[in-house]
Amino acid sequence: MAGVAAVIVAAGRGTRAGADMPKQFRPINGAPMIRHTLAMFAGHPDVGLVQTVIHPDDEPMYRTAAAGFDILAPVFGGATRQLSVLSGLEALAAQVPEIVLIHDAARPFASADLARRAIETARKTGAAIPALPVTDTVKSVNSQGLITGTIDRTQLRLVQTPQAFAFPALLAAHRKAAAAGRNDFTDDAALAEWAGLSVTAFAGETGNIKMTTTEDFVRMQAARFNDLGDVRTGSGIDVHAFGPGDHVTLGGVRIAHTQSLVGHSDADVALHALTDAILGALADGDIGAHFPPSDPQWRGASSDRFLRFAVARVTARGGRIAHLDINIVCEAPRIGPHRDAIRHAIAQIAGIGVDRVAVKATTSEQLGFTGRGEGIVAYATATVRLPWSEA
Repeated sequence: MAGVAAVIVAAGRGTRAGADMPKQFRPINGAPMIRHTLAMFAGHPDVGLVQTVIHPDDEPMYRTAAAGFDILAPVFGGATRQLSVLSGLEALAAQVPEIVLIHDAARPFASADLARRAIETARKTGAAIPALPVTDTVKSVNSQGLITGTIDRTQLRLVQTPQAFAFPALLAAHRKAAAAGRNDFTDDAALAEWAGLSVTAFAGETGNIKMTTTEDFVRMQAARFNDLGDVRTGSGIDVHAFGPGDHVTLGGVRIAHTQSLVGHSDADVALHALTDAILGALADGDIGAHFPPSDPQWRGASSDRFLRFAVARVTARGGRIAHLDINIVCEAPRIGPHRDAIRHAIAQIAGIGVDRVAVKATTSEQLGFTGRGEGIVAYATATVRLPWSEA
């Protein structure tokens, strides 16, 4: 039995959000909305499997949005949200997770802490949903718009995702509903209640809104910018010597050369420096602390894994990468012809727009070890925005 799995529901059409694509693929902070959602779950320490459910027409966009994440291949959804969730659950059936989280791709700002609390509550109770109290007065009205009563709001809650359940129980409930011809439940809690399961509500997050209309996108972009008021800057440096070989890897791009860089991993000085810069902005150690050279599992590893790890640490704290800047110092190979390829590779790995990645290169005028052609050095700076905390 696996531990915790997450089903990300992303098969809807999202027509109310406008634009010429489903809302889950509209950009937020330089990346498709669904990428922000996937980043939190793919980087969550308690989530072992991530299963996305998409529409068949969206597969090309999805491949781009999900590139680089260590998640399961997507499955296709059905005509309703309920049928899409069932598709995701059936795809996980062979894995038999203990707990499953069901989350809407259109809620890209759910925090890692919210997911953690959902898992903890579901383990205690079997079924848990995040919910917010209703703060406005609620009225009932008739078809003419006349008020017919005032509803006691103290018993009302606004429900969010991720919703967490014991996996076998939720799968059985979905199969029962499908067999009964019921496919009209708007969330999994309602289906679970219908199937006789008890569901516990726990505190949701006010920032965990569901992006629905164009106005939501405009307001959230502004609100998120203001909320992420803790601006951090970190720096990183990495050096690798040349050795025998026929290419170097810089910024995730393979460049033909008369030598290779020597290192425990693939010796990508650019990505190593960027990883340290991001970890520095988080005050979260350095690359050696998280990926020690003494550990054989990292021998020959592709350095994009290190950078993705650092980016996931930012996402887990509710933050965003604002800008990445790198300087590469070497006599050869020439970096200029590969500059844009490196920028695009780094942007794709980090899940940000290419306009947030700067790559510069220079020689050392034949001075020092780089001037003698003995190796390459990279200097990096990362600017990160985090939610402000007094702690």
